[in-house]
Amino acid sequence: MDRDKPPSILRLPQVRDLTGLSRSTIYRKMAKGEFPDQVQIGERAVGWKAVDIAAWIESRPTVSQWE
Repeated sequence: MDRDKPPSILRLPQVRDLTGLSRSTIYRKMAKGEFPDQVQIGERAVGWKAVDIAAWIESRPTVSQWE
């Protein structure tokens, strides 16, 4: 990560688009400890660190690993 650039924060619609997961699935996986935690970005706003979401996506098994 570039030290001069702050980490990107993704909002729920972006996380849903990147992961293909529904809102309820994201929150269910968070409750089980199977998905990155949110970060508070405002009084009533949360998001996810882009690097955490990217790492989670990379950790997913590929289709050939399921066969």
